[in-house]
Amino acid sequence: MSAVEEWVAMLEDAGALTPDAVDRIVSVHGDRGQQAIEAVGEQRVKAYRDFTVVVGHDDEYVVEDGGCDCPDSSYNLDTDDPDELCWHAIAVRIAEAIDETDVHDMWYSDVRDFL
Repeated sequence: MSAVEEWVAMLEDAGALTPDAVDRIVSVHGDRGQQAIEAVGEQRVKAYRDFTVVVGHDDEYVVEDGGCDCPDSSYNLDTDDPDELCWHAIAVRIAEAIDETDVHDMWYSDVRDFL
């Protein structure tokens, strides 16, 4: 079991972001983990019919099938390491595990046209 699978299981079992889970996420992911926790707390993980989107500081990032379209994912992470994730992908895993996504019953592609 990977480190990500371990902390996701911790969250799912507890149903909440517990201090032990926070410690584990930050120990595995460092600043990326902390940013992800903050994004979840600020309800910046948004689930649409077609994608899950994380509202970042400068843009919105699509997270699909565990991967993200952000520059960090494209250039800085080892894609062969399942524990190396950008903070957007971490935030989605946290939010989904504790049922804290901000659900929108619409297509993101329709919303994006207005942004």
